[in-house]
Amino acid sequence: MDIRVKICGLKEPAHVVAAAEAGAAYVGFVFFEKSPRHVSVAQARDLAIEAPVGVAKVALTVNADDAFLDDLVARVPLDMLQLHGQESPERVAEVRARYGLPVMKAIGIADAQDVEKIDIYGAVADQLLVDAKPPKNADLPGGNGLSFDWRLVNRKYWPKPWMLAGGLTVDNVAQAVKMTGARQLDLSSGVESAPGVKDIAKIEDFMRAVKAAI
Repeated sequence: MDIRVKICGLKEPAHVVAAAEAGAAYVGFVFFEKSPRHVSVAQARDLAIEAPVGVAKVALTVNADDAFLDDLVARVPLDMLQLHGQESPERVAEVRARYGLPVMKAIGIADAQDVEKIDIYGAVADQLLVDAKPPKNADLPGGNGLSFDWRLVNRKYWPKPWMLAGGLTVDNVAQAVKMTGARQLDLSSGVESAPGVKDIAKIEDFMRAVKAAI
């Protein structure tokens, strides 16, 4: 069974194409102004149009209101919405019903108590993104290059598809897959030469490492 990879925080058309050509199943665009990976709705539209057929286009938003999401969905051809803030299960259900798009909910993990949220959000989301909980007072809800204790999700199986995120690199992806059994992976900083600057060679190297880990 193949491992599906999402390359998130893309800002350049060439990087979107490179990610898809290297085998990524998803490409992600970040709508969070504090992030070095932030893009405008207009930029995202151009990126989405450039995306090769067959790759899923995902919008990462953080506690976005309906006004922003209305504009985003109307202008950008998207395949999935990723909610990466403090959205409640009720809000996840509202977004899913309002826009008719699959919704992925990110859940920050630091300890066993956080893992319990996976079942709660699994009841309302189409997919789950299991990420490292950001440090206190962190500016970014994700993309911090931090991993969590993978033993917390070791060979866990939930009723909805889930994606492992948090500090994944070419050097640790094989161990991550072995320890967690994850069949979907998400990364951003692990394929960058500087914050917000994707590196095509690193994308290609990571995808080769994923294939070797299967």
